[in-house]
Amino acid sequence: MRPNIERKNAELGYWLGEPFWGQGISTDAVRQMVNYGFRTFDITRIFARPFGTNPRSQRVLEKAGFVLEARFEKTFFKHGQYIDELVYAVRRP
Repeated sequence: MRPNIERKNAELGYWLGEPFWGQGISTDAVRQMVNYGFRTFDITRIFARPFGTNPRSQRVLEKAGFVLEARFEKTFFKHGQYIDELVYAVRRP
């Protein structure tokens, strides 16, 4: 949950170990967290910020109903290189 003017937004983050990739675990968990978030909190938007270099995470969000709202070029610095920040979001139905 975010304070003040951002209080109707919540940020979602997740990580899954490589041995468990490709089993639908992340997509299912994201869907469940979105449902829980909208049922439980007075929010209208849930967003996530995957790296531009992580198409698997982007796909998880898309399968869970998130849409790409923005791409910020070379925002993050990781392992000696700049990478894009993406902003995906889903809004209360």
